[in-house]
Amino acid sequence: MTSLYDPIVLGDMRLSNRVFMAPLTRNRATPNGVPGRWASTYYSQRASAGLIVSEATQISAMGKGYINTPGIHSEEQIAGWKPVVDAVHQSGGRIFLQLWHVGRISHSSLLPGNASPVAPSAIRARAQTVVETGFVDVSEPRALSLTEIRRTIEDYGRAASNAKAAGFDGVEIHAANGYLIDQFLRSKSNVRTDTYGGSAANRARFLGEVVGAVLGVWERTRVGVRISPLGTFNDMGDANPEETFACVVDVLNGHRPGYLHVVEDIIDEASPVGHKPDFFRRLRSAWKGIYVANGAYDAERGERAVSDGSADAVAYGRLFLANPDLPTRLSRRGPLNVPDTGSFYGGGERGYIDYPEWAASGT
Repeated sequence: MTSLYDPIVLGDMRLSNRVFMAPLTRNRATPNGVPGRWASTYYSQRASAGLIVSEATQISAMGKGYINTPGIHSEEQIAGWKPVVDAVHQSGGRIFLQLWHVGRISHSSLLPGNASPVAPSAIRARAQTVVETGFVDVSEPRALSLTEIRRTIEDYGRAASNAKAAGFDGVEIHAANGYLIDQFLRSKSNVRTDTYGGSAANRARFLGEVVGAVLGVWERTRVGVRISPLGTFNDMGDANPEETFACVVDVLNGHRPGYLHVVEDIIDEASPVGHKPDFFRRLRSAWKGIYVANGAYDAERGERAVSDGSADAVAYGRLFLANPDLPTRLSRRGPLNVPDTGSFYGGGERGYIDYPEWAASGT
């Protein structure tokens, strides 16, 4: 019987365990999108993860949606990521870069020339973002033209190439949480009438073409895709998620990326909020590759998911943020540090690189 703590093979890589570190936005990059001064320490502290997925990283200047988030579209940013990747490798870890375009979840003050955000359709989200002055409503977006869609797909391919130049082990395509690709996928945010809108197959076309561009750079097993089929964050919704994401899985099965990372939005087993086990069982069954589950998993639920085959690996977010040695703590049922929610976004070393390892905590 497979264990959460057993190695897993991803293409030509043998990952040490199935406890993955989920992408976590920390807003500690420079205004130019270069990883901040403590990023190497932060990520290398967590190198015991089977796989680290970096914080979401914008593929272009137009992909930015929040202050102090990193990019991968300039030489300065590539150079800034290299020591981070090197530090993880020197600590024995593996790290993928998450490729991100926020689409409509942005504000004009964050974009070149105070431009309007772009989206599949000119529908403003009931959502907020963070600028220099604090929280603000997102700006009114404009719909991408067909030419701009092609250029954006090229941006994904270029960013994937830049991630390779920075030394990453692979990339994860962010198609979840209400950002650009997710906006194309869902009927609430995509009302286009051309080949990128209407049917589920048309709405999944953009994702498929992005995956194709990234696979032009990376071996397929070095590429993951993250989705959030039932997520409502950033004003998202879909008239028929079962049909939409069955189509998404079909598209991805055609490309065969290394893994599918699914945000299941499970709060707890007794809660009806986002807990749709039959939906995710069907998704898991339809997907032909490695399935990475994500959604408020603890040690017991993660162990059960891997042992019963519901997942091949489990991605942990907040627990990894607060517990740099999380695989050891979970496997030995060690005490867990409590996340400091006040230091999640922005700031300095506190709540970033000062969480103690279990041995260092004196317990």
